[in-house]
Amino acid sequence: MSSHNELIILLVEDDVADVKLTKRVLSKSKLHLSLNVVRDGVEAMAYLRREGEFSQAVRPDLVLLDLNLPKKDGREVLKEIREDKALKSLPVVVLTTSQAEEDIARSYDLHANCFITKPVDLQQFTKVVQAVEDFWLTVVRLPSKEDER
Repeated sequence: MSSHNELIILLVEDDVADVKLTKRVLSKSKLHLSLNVVRDGVEAMAYLRREGEFSQAVRPDLVLLDLNLPKKDGREVLKEIREDKALKSLPVVVLTTSQAEEDIARSYDLHANCFITKPVDLQQFTKVVQAVEDFWLTVVRLPSKEDER
C-alpha cells in the first residue's frame, strides 16, 4: 500500500459511463482509495512504467483491466505486465463485458488474478464493483511495494 494506508487502484477503461459508475461506487468506500483512470492500453503501460506524462505515477495496489481497449487491448496489456519483472506480481482483475470462453481462458493463461464479466444491469454492476473492493482491498493481502523500481 502507498503511504497513509491509501489504496491505489488503476482503472483501465475506455467506456466513460463505466468509469463514472466505478468512481461513484468506490467514492462510497469506507477505505481510503485513490482511483486513477487511463483510457487505453498504451496509457496503461505508460502509467505502470512511469513514462512520459505518468513519470510521477504511484504504483497501484490493484489494476482493474478491461479487455476491449483502443490502441492496445487488455490482453496485450496483461501479457506485458506479466512479462515485466517489476510489474509481474501486480494483482490484475479483468473486468470486461466479454463472456467469451476464449477470453476467459486466455486471461487466466496470461495469469490474470480473476476474470469478471461486467453486468449490464446498473444495480448488479454496483454489486460487482463493491465485491471487488471488499475482496481485493479488505480480505486479500496485497504484495508490498518495497521492491518497486
